Amino acid sequence: MRYLFDDCSLDTERRELCRGTSGISIAPQVFDLIAYLVCNRDRVVTKDNLVDAIWQGRAISDVALTTCLNAARKAIGDSGDKQRLIKTFPRKGVRFVAAVREAPTAVIVAGTTGSAARKPSLVVLPFANLSPDPAQDYFVDGVTESLTTDLSRLAGVFVIGRNTAFAYRERHVDLKQVGRELGVRYVLEGSVQRVGARMRINAQLIDAETGSHLWAERFDKQVADLFDMQDEIGARLANQLGTELVTAEARRAARAPHPDSMDLYFQGMGYLNRGTDPASLSQARPYFEQALRLDAANIEAMVGMADVDTMRATSMLIDRREPLRAVETSLAGIIARTPSHARAHCLMGVVQIFTKRAVEGIAECERALALDRNLATAHAWIGLGKCNLGRAEETEAHIAEAFRLSPRDQKASSWLNTAGVAQSYLGADEAAVQWFRRSVETNRNIAPFVHFFLAAALAHLGRIEEARASVRAGLALDPNFSVARFHQSSPTDHPTCLIQRERIAEGLRKAGLPRE
Repeated sequence: MRYLFDDCSLDTERRELCRGTSGISIAPQVFDLIAYLVCNRDRVVTKDNLVDAIWQGRAISDVALTTCLNAARKAIGDSGDKQRLIKTFPRKGVRFVAAVREAPTAVIVAGTTGSAARKPSLVVLPFANLSPDPAQDYFVDGVTESLTTDLSRLAGVFVIGRNTAFAYRERHVDLKQVGRELGVRYVLEGSVQRVGARMRINAQLIDAETGSHLWAERFDKQVADLFDMQDEIGARLANQLGTELVTAEARRAARAPHPDSMDLYFQGMGYLNRGTDPASLSQARPYFEQALRLDAANIEAMVGMADVDTMRATSMLIDRREPLRAVETSLAGIIARTPSHARAHCLMGVVQIFTKRAVEGIAECERALALDRNLATAHAWIGLGKCNLGRAEETEAHIAEAFRLSPRDQKASSWLNTAGVAQSYLGADEAAVQWFRRSVETNRNIAPFVHFFLAAALAHLGRIEEARASVRAGLALDPNFSVARFHQSSPTDHPTCLIQRERIAEGLRKAGLPRE
């Protein structure tokens, strides 16, 4: 059911809260609190009512309850002072006082012919608690619920709501039958086992039509903070599953006799997810172009094309300004039409970071993370933005956060580059060499600038022959590059950063890079 109030909509099946056209990212307990208040708006609900409904009767403090209630108010545009939507009745409880309209949630069923039915669709079945302690059920359910919420944000993917999925709890089910009953293409199932101070979580993605296993992952973690771990696992699974779903849909679309616009989009993303090397980008873009010829309003294909063009332009050592200006114009149009598109905001941030507007670029990437907390690459771009503001000492923490969210990301080589650049700016040449070496090992089709930065770091360490070899490797990819062009390619005018780059230029001269 969808509940409409003020400028908000609350979809209890898909567990989505929106204000205007923007999706609001909130914790599962906050969503449950809002939903409970809305569904019981005809009465004042007590603290005991809320504890029983939201926390299943577990003991929680008044401070924790107040914090959750404040978060709920903030999410829907209310406050404890105004209490326009949620009103507190002293010593009695709270009540949802806004006018509410109800609207049925559109349900996808097997055989639906509408456009929604052509989306890749997924159900996250309740994970099994394999721990000897049944009291861990709440944590296992939390993992399932957080993952469902995170996956529901994936562009172009329909995720069955939590309430429907939990109807299959503690039932031995045939996954093909689940697919037929819910009209979904994919089923995610898993288990959680706690042994002493460690937690093991297994997850697997199944093609509901064939019953074949597409992907499996296992997490072994220390049980230090259950809820932080729940968020981390949900984020990592969502990131990995996003890529796996795109890959599966790209294969499916390639077999389709008459692919539609979204099928072509998924095929383009299949190539883009392989990496940002020139070959992958060149293979991806035509699919986005074809998708837009079939449907000029396909926002995802527009973002895919902007992604390709951004990665192409940022890999250029000079002459990137005009290509990035064209991308910025495209992204501005996309964001005007879809203000809540996280990837579009992130790409806009990248454009600004590479055009001497790092403050604005970081803000755009932070906006992207507010819309999608699992967008790991946004953390890495923020790290690069900090470099361009003369704050390279802060960069490594942002790269670590990107890897925490997505440890085996296809963009890993780029993140390693950024960490290396930061260490180069700080004069930590040995650390820079290690980061750049790891980047090259991760992706042999590396951009030329990595070889040049590596050469400068090696030269400062007195390893001149290795430095010259790196220069030769870079010139093989960009024969016209020089120290003068290094200065021209600067993405920043910040005085601290310019001094740091002068030191790198000195290393390039030592390594034998031509001055002009």
